[in-house]
Amino acid sequence: MKKKIFVVAAVIISSQLWGQDTASKIMDEVVITANKFPQKQSGTAKVVTVITKEQLRQSGGKDLAQLLNEQTGITVNGANSNPGKDKSLFLRGATDKYTLVLLDGVPLNDPSGVGGSFDLRLLSLDNIERIEILKGSQSSLYGSNAVAGVVNIISKKAETSQPKLNGLLTYGSYNSYKGNANLSEKMKWLDYDLNYVYYNTDGISEAKDTTGTANFDKDGFTQHAIQAVLGVNVSDQLKFSPYYRFTQFEGDYDGGSFLDAPNDYTASLVNAGLTGHYKYNRGTLHFNYGYDFTKRDYKSQFGDFFTKGKFHHAETYTDYRVNNNIQLVGGLNYQSYGIDELDTTNSIVSVYTTVFLKNTKGLSLETGGRFNHHNQYGDNFTYSFNPSYLIHDNLKLFVNITSGFRAPSINELFGPFGANPNLKPEKSNTQEAGVQTEMLGKKFQFIATGFNRTINDVIIYGLNGYENRDKQHDFGAEVEVGYAPNDKISIRANYAYTDGKITQKVSTKDTTYYNLIRRPKHNIHLFGSYQATQNLFVSSSVQVTGKRIDNNFLTFPATQVELKAYALWNVYAEYGFLDKKLNLFIDAKNLTDKKDYYEVYGYSVQGFNMNVGFRFQL
Repeated sequence: MKKKIFVVAAVIISSQLWGQDTASKIMDEVVITANKFPQKQSGTAKVVTVITKEQLRQSGGKDLAQLLNEQTGITVNGANSNPGKDKSLFLRGATDKYTLVLLDGVPLNDPSGVGGSFDLRLLSLDNIERIEILKGSQSSLYGSNAVAGVVNIISKKAETSQPKLNGLLTYGSYNSYKGNANLSEKMKWLDYDLNYVYYNTDGISEAKDTTGTANFDKDGFTQHAIQAVLGVNVSDQLKFSPYYRFTQFEGDYDGGSFLDAPNDYTASLVNAGLTGHYKYNRGTLHFNYGYDFTKRDYKSQFGDFFTKGKFHHAETYTDYRVNNNIQLVGGLNYQSYGIDELDTTNSIVSVYTTVFLKNTKGLSLETGGRFNHHNQYGDNFTYSFNPSYLIHDNLKLFVNITSGFRAPSINELFGPFGANPNLKPEKSNTQEAGVQTEMLGKKFQFIATGFNRTINDVIIYGLNGYENRDKQHDFGAEVEVGYAPNDKISIRANYAYTDGKITQKVSTKDTTYYNLIRRPKHNIHLFGSYQATQNLFVSSSVQVTGKRIDNNFLTFPATQVELKAYALWNVYAEYGFLDKKLNLFIDAKNLTDKKDYYEVYGYSVQGFNMNVGFRFQL
């Protein structure tokens, strides 16, 4: 009832404050990920967050995990811990195995991991042009793992007809330094973008030393990343883009919570493939192929662990305009998953189609389905129903009713520990509703969303290994507000509430309890920026993370501990020289030097830390 009152109140307020302009800054921003073709946000019911080129440019002192951790409804556990510590992405309370990561629209996957989730440390922020975050179940368009949403990372591309060299150099706390060089050119027949990143830090001790006298050693981290993307313009209609990316990182890690150890690891990613399209009279035919080869080597006092994973993805789809109001998308997809240590391969073949009714007297409607055939468990089907209604080009009401799935990973089916070849896919149903508006002559933006998600046949590790047993129910709400009174000042705030519970059936009895480990119920971000002069830009942010629970494995059986809430204050400033071809910046995080909190129980967090550097272009 409260949710209905809230939405109605927002609609009434919006109707009183509509500006005179019919175009809007945010709602008319064009996105690709929502529908697999360029679409204004005003024309889709789906909730899309865009991290722009400008925001990325002002993130020279951050990594990908820290940037994603600032977004509404996302918690990246480990973002503020030791730089080399593993990062876990939680989108709307769901673990990272339920969020699909794309690179230029092509899925990334690491079959050597238990859930197939992708390691964010394998992607460098300096290779990225733009990020689109699509929330809610998207399995009808994107297949397995897209239960909570999709993160589409769009790589840098050539922009100018003359050779362009961009670079970045930074130095900061923990003896951290990073260098980035990017060379690109856009010619008539050929585009190219070449990028190299080097990052090194001494880091901090991964494990927490509560005494301060145990002399825990620092756990460093080193990363190399190479990207080469070509664009071959065969004709005005036909273009294809081969690409090759290689990332390698190495570092040290500790033995567990509060436990120092001389362990080390190396990991690498080879990401290669091809994207392309052919434009015809009423639409575009798209095609892509991607290959991921991930390798991870861990060495510890308990022994060594080596694993290699291979993932192939091939897809072709078309968007077809029937008329000005109706558009179709249909495609065929093939994926295979393999691990070098196993003599078997998993595969999924999918066919999908979606129909779009575009802005007919304010009404837009998307509905579609996807049929999947898995070589092990058989067949399953997902659907989506996404209506929205646009009033006066300024106010959008939307509803999303969708289903999703996650196929069991090859490790869960055939791996060395507790494998079960009879596993079924995890299946979800999600309902989402909200309102989005711009007011006061486009100076004020507002979006509020509520969601409810249930996942059945959750795969757990029981007494006999992996099995389908549990039901996960998550729900919550998100609010984002932005105000820009002029072209110099911008203020933004967002709030996310997430709750959830799991129901386990053990010995014919159901047991339900809260299980969102390391995920806060309440999360608040406040941002403010000021373009003081043509050359001087400053911004500040405060992130408040609510209380969470975590597992304490120092006891047997493990017990739960409460992690207290904390707030971090960050400041960024940059000054441009030489017509902004040279920009000096400073990125200071955790200004109050807060260290008495945990992201993961028993592991250290970074205190006050700062990076200074400069960007240049020739």
